[in-house]
Amino acid sequence: MNDITQFSSGISILEISYVFASVLFILGLKMLSHPLSARRGNILAAIGMVLAIIATIFLHQKDEKPIGNIGLILAAIFVGTAIGWIIARRVKMTAMPQLVSLFNGMGGAAAALISIMEFPHISQELIAKSGMANGQVLAILLGLMIGTVSWAGSMVAFGKLDGWIGDMRIKAMKYVNLAILTVLIGFIVFIMTRNVQASIELMPFIYIMFAVAVIYGVLFVMPIGGADMPVVISLLNSFTGVAAAMGGFLYNNQAMLTGGILVGSAGTILTILMCRAMNRSLINVIIGVFGGGGQTNSTEAGSVKEISLSDAAVLLSYSRKVVIVPGYGLAVAQAQHICHDLDKLLEEKGVEVKYAIHPVAGRMPGHMNVLLAEADVPYEQLVESDEINPDLPNTDVLVVIGANDVVNPAAEDDPSSPIYGMPIIKARDAKNIIVMKRGMGKGYAAIENMLFFNDKTRMLFGDAKGTLQNLVNEVKSL
Repeated sequence: MNDITQFSSGISILEISYVFASVLFILGLKMLSHPLSARRGNILAAIGMVLAIIATIFLHQKDEKPIGNIGLILAAIFVGTAIGWIIARRVKMTAMPQLVSLFNGMGGAAAALISIMEFPHISQELIAKSGMANGQVLAILLGLMIGTVSWAGSMVAFGKLDGWIGDMRIKAMKYVNLAILTVLIGFIVFIMTRNVQASIELMPFIYIMFAVAVIYGVLFVMPIGGADMPVVISLLNSFTGVAAAMGGFLYNNQAMLTGGILVGSAGTILTILMCRAMNRSLINVIIGVFGGGGQTNSTEAGSVKEISLSDAAVLLSYSRKVVIVPGYGLAVAQAQHICHDLDKLLEEKGVEVKYAIHPVAGRMPGHMNVLLAEADVPYEQLVESDEINPDLPNTDVLVVIGANDVVNPAAEDDPSSPIYGMPIIKARDAKNIIVMKRGMGKGYAAIENMLFFNDKTRMLFGDAKGTLQNLVNEVKSL
């Protein structure tokens, strides 16, 4: 009878709701692994979050009392949903990395605020029993530190991606960052070893720790720039997940814990994959010492050779295999739909067309996949760089559209280059190369690209959208 009463009291129903929400989170994440099921995965995960929120509002109890201020909570949810919906609907594809950074930063800020609000309310009975050295205090402090770093770092990443914050490159920055990180860890140790009667006595140190974490979040992202930003975005995303998991531990909330663990672990795995794609170590990401910028040892680049639209159309139309390498310039020009029109025209002529996707092309992980999916490019045409590289010697024409660093031979040839050792799309192995660019400007890593001076390379200058449209017209006229 007691078991039935407990089940009907709402507490067990709440826990079951959290289990269902967690299952939906896991299924949603699984579906995100494939573009064809990603949309359904997002919907499932969103349903799980709605379920967790509704269950918490109406079933959660503390000291046998339901949650108060439900009207204010619902109003805040409505306002936040409306703002998020409007921003997401209006954002341009080129600004998607900024949007990801902004939303991720809001998650980190929420986790930090939870820690600041909950620290004064640590049970005095718990403090009397075990002092400040207990799991609840540790979860709060870790949530505060990691959440604040994620928020501050994400805001700086947003500014850098949007172009109104530049890089701050100081040789001693890595030592400064390591020193600040040591101070933060020292604060955690200091607070957890204090002998106090109530946690509120230590609130001044909490505020100082928050300020130091903000400084660290800013400084560890400031030196990072150029082609390294996708790594930073995925790392900050994992930070937010870990901070949210700390809140799950704090509230004994299974849904919050599961969601945080999934985001944290997925972000960490993605960060490691991004580091491998950039040939960077994870420790360098954490202390903020890597980034674009620098020059190659090449003292004489040579001259470039141009190609006309009609010659490019003929070369593409009479090829057997064509590989397109999309980059950030394609996103800036919003030319993905016209690019897809071109590949459909070529396939109608019997040409096999594939897209070579580099893991860090663009400004966030998977940027090119999202861009091309928006244009309804079949997933089967998208091939990862390490898979397509062996087939490039048999490729008749490789077309580079707005990409730079991911096809730069300096990654293999020039030990002094900041991208040396980074796995690239080996564009120079193709029989013919066409590069579409506005001009001879350098890429995000700010180094010269010797591919443009290769004997097999022909430059097709102009805006990607206009050039592709003209190229489509030329192919149609053949």
